[in-house]
Amino acid sequence: MRLGVLDVGSNTVHLLVVDAHPGARPLPAHSHKVELRLAQLLDEAGAVSPEGVDKLIAVVREALQAAEDKGVEDLLPFATSAVREASNADDVLARVQAETGVELQVLTGAEEARLTFLAARRWFGWSAGKLLVLDIGGGSLEIAYGIDEEPDAAVSLPLGAGRLTAGWLPGDPPDPEAIRALRRHVRAQIARTVGEFTRFGAPDHVVATSKTFKQLARLAGAARSAEGLYVQRELKRESLEAWVPQLAGMTVAQRSELPGVSEGRAGQLLAGALVAEGAMDLFGVEKLEICPWALREGVILRRLDHMGSV
Repeated sequence: MRLGVLDVGSNTVHLLVVDAHPGARPLPAHSHKVELRLAQLLDEAGAVSPEGVDKLIAVVREALQAAEDKGVEDLLPFATSAVREASNADDVLARVQAETGVELQVLTGAEEARLTFLAARRWFGWSAGKLLVLDIGGGSLEIAYGIDEEPDAAVSLPLGAGRLTAGWLPGDPPDPEAIRALRRHVRAQIARTVGEFTRFGAPDHVVATSKTFKQLARLAGAARSAEGLYVQRELKRESLEAWVPQLAGMTVAQRSELPGVSEGRAGQLLAGALVAEGAMDLFGVEKLEICPWALREGVILRRLDHMGSV
């Protein structure tokens, strides 16, 4: 059957259409995304502004039309940290449902981490052993660890690249003292959780998902996305550590000219790099592998599992 996943994230609203059935690998059929930057449409009270809700509704309608055009039979709509943490989340969800018919399921941070872990486990298989999975989104950082399909530990931290950029790095290029303050903040947040994972022992394989990690790996010499899903892509900590000071001295325009860096994400790249560097350092990771599958695929796989058990 043809499934659609509608992901309302902090940066983008992304419709992913796949052809899938229980026991089979989901095959991508269509992708439709709009950079809404919902996390930046919050007012001082932490509420999504009326303008922001209007934009969200328009984008959801656009995605629904795309899903219909592509013959989607079952749509799985969900929202992550930007909606989850908005002070008017209930009102936003009610308006979206009333005006589009779409009932967004709001995932908790732990659910995000678990579903992303499921996707990584299915991608790499059982032979990967104990997995540590890192995912940097626009609003949060998810970390999960385990040997099965359900992780032994899963946490979500408010360390998304978009959130940190807006709250800590207003300059262009940002002030060096602001960068140092953000670095301290990121590492203190991550350090509080390290013990939850290290008690399970060292992972056999460390993987990362998300646009931020993909862009950082591309800067460090990984293959272009045009070379396909099945090319192995790695990010070494020493390469990342060399890039962080370079990114810190660049303007957004200069970063957007780097290989693999989109104009829309260039402003968030430094904050994302600081989170990636902090996580790799504090977890003792020398290198990690980029996983092409992430949260959206995890949602699809969970749905297929439920279909297969009925």
